[in-house]
Amino acid sequence: MLSEDFLKYQAQTTPHPLAMEISHAEGCYIYDTNNKAYLDFVAGVSACSLGHKHPKVVKAIKKQLDKYLHVMVYGEYIQEPAVELTKLLAKHLPESLETTYLTNSGTEAIEGALKLARRATGRSQIIAAKHAYHGNTMGSMSVMGYEERKQAFRPLVPDIQFITFNNCDDLNLITRKTAAVILETIQGGAGFIEPNQNYLAKVRTRCDEVGALLILDEIQPGIGRTGKLFGFEHYNCVPDILVTGKGLGGGMPIGAFTASKAMMSTLKDNPKLGHITTFGGHPVIAAAALATVKEITESKLMPQALEKEQLFRQHLVHPLIEDIRGKGLMLAAILPSEDLVNEVILKCQNQGLILFWLLFEPKAIRITPPLTITNEEIIKGCELIIQVLDTIYQKQKATNKTI
Repeated sequence: MLSEDFLKYQAQTTPHPLAMEISHAEGCYIYDTNNKAYLDFVAGVSACSLGHKHPKVVKAIKKQLDKYLHVMVYGEYIQEPAVELTKLLAKHLPESLETTYLTNSGTEAIEGALKLARRATGRSQIIAAKHAYHGNTMGSMSVMGYEERKQAFRPLVPDIQFITFNNCDDLNLITRKTAAVILETIQGGAGFIEPNQNYLAKVRTRCDEVGALLILDEIQPGIGRTGKLFGFEHYNCVPDILVTGKGLGGGMPIGAFTASKAMMSTLKDNPKLGHITTFGGHPVIAAAALATVKEITESKLMPQALEKEQLFRQHLVHPLIEDIRGKGLMLAAILPSEDLVNEVILKCQNQGLILFWLLFEPKAIRITPPLTITNEEIIKGCELIIQVLDTIYQKQKATNKTI
């Protein structure tokens, strides 16, 4: 059986994977091998910006397949999809963010950004945030602010210091020894925590005072998910280095880091090949990403993300929902306990709705649907969540238990 082969031959990441056997996916639905439809409120963990098998993304992939696949390591040959993608990103970014290095994933883009910051400043110290998540390779794990996930893999990259997100008192820890401060624009794994009280602008000011660079990780909030193409546009702050991934590829694997032309040029000499990747900027993936960014920037999906946020907030009202955090279609429903979260996610999946967890906040339910989700689909999914919560709540009241 395929499920037995999955467990035997494919490396696992948790003791108990959800193990749904996938037949196909389209729009905002995933179908199992029994042809049961599941409304997708997760979008591949924020990766499938335009849903599944979006016709414009599929068309771009097929068109590129007929031309060529991989032909040369990154940065040597001129390949139209990669050039047009990086040009389009520059069009929608501040002038200081003009040159993009395409990678295979968000975590590789973080690695490149950290290297770039050290190379450009000649400094070594990196400051990150507690409860941050930037990926799982050795460099990105080193700036993860969660010791329980790191301890088994130490020693990691040295000269990393941590500050508390939204705590302005910690900003004096950013000094002239600091190469860069790396922050998620909206903290993801921590529970979709937004910056408050002009926090990012204050970090920006402190970095300017001491000559440190600011790296903003937009791997989750980027590419329209928060109602703007990039989350930093909400918070009066422009980074020196921007990192993105996930939703950029429209369901294909990609990452990118963007900086000024002058800064990015430090990676091409002294030494040459300062950052190198074989498959970064892959033409098929770049074509999918180009189609994705075009669709998001040329349609009404970004402003609609903020309207859809309000629809979620209107329909997810229940005594067991303590808060809805996040912005746009990057939302987390906060419940009273981890056990309750587990029960809701599993029961909703059984009833045809896909929800998921966050890494470091056990009381959060991830709600990150495709930007293309309709109002009717939002209401349908929310009603199912409320029904599941009602069942649990009534049982709690009947047994007089506290969840």
